[in-house]
Amino acid sequence: MVGYEDFKKDIFALTKIDLNAYKEKQMKRRIETLISKNSITSYKDYVALIKKDAEKFEQFVNFLTINVSEFYRNPEQWAILDKEVFPALVQRFGKSLKIWSAACSTGDEPYSLVMALSKHLPLNQIKITATDIDKQVLDKARLGLYNEKSIAAVPPEFKKKYFTKVGNSYKIADEIKRQVEFKEHNLLKDPYPSGCHLIVCRNVLIYFTEDAKEEIYKKFNAALAKDGILFIGSTEQIMNYRELNYQRKQSFFFQKL
Repeated sequence: MVGYEDFKKDIFALTKIDLNAYKEKQMKRRIETLISKNSITSYKDYVALIKKDAEKFEQFVNFLTINVSEFYRNPEQWAILDKEVFPALVQRFGKSLKIWSAACSTGDEPYSLVMALSKHLPLNQIKITATDIDKQVLDKARLGLYNEKSIAAVPPEFKKKYFTKVGNSYKIADEIKRQVEFKEHNLLKDPYPSGCHLIVCRNVLIYFTEDAKEEIYKKFNAALAKDGILFIGSTEQIMNYRELNYQRKQSFFFQKL
């Protein structure tokens, strides 16, 4: 399908999402599959469709967003967070921790953070800022309804305490939801917070180009307080972490120098 360069410009004008930051081959293939599903044969006609049809526009933004999310994903890393990272952060920064869950998808991760941190701090002292580019996934996150597979790795005591079965789904307790503030945020163009003690951004940046990745890791570093921690996903690595002003604490935990 020809016309991808113009398509990228049109999409940026419409959504402020910069498709240049994503790996082209992968992204182009995914978009062309979606276009074909709508029985359309050109990028130009697809742009015309999403301009006039709000539902198709939402479908496109949803499709662009990577939403493979589950509670306590990679439990062995959460064990390190629980036994080493949280105690060190509380000791270093006190009980008012500033935590940012970036590209939080449907809320599984920030809610996991609240539960995990509740072993170290009273619930009412926990505040997580959770952001994502996609309005619809943030609505799902605020709703707090999950399937059985999503919550499979939640520790049994938390599952019992904080989830209620509703039909075939599980609803997370309001006392957990209250500790998370969800906001729209585009990692590539919006300003970053500052003075964070922990930033969690996992299994998202694999979809970005090397340049975009490096830019984001630099911005995360600037957003962290000195000695703050960046927690990344098991699909990711930061090869040049020293150049970016981090030291490696554990495989997926990097501390700002």
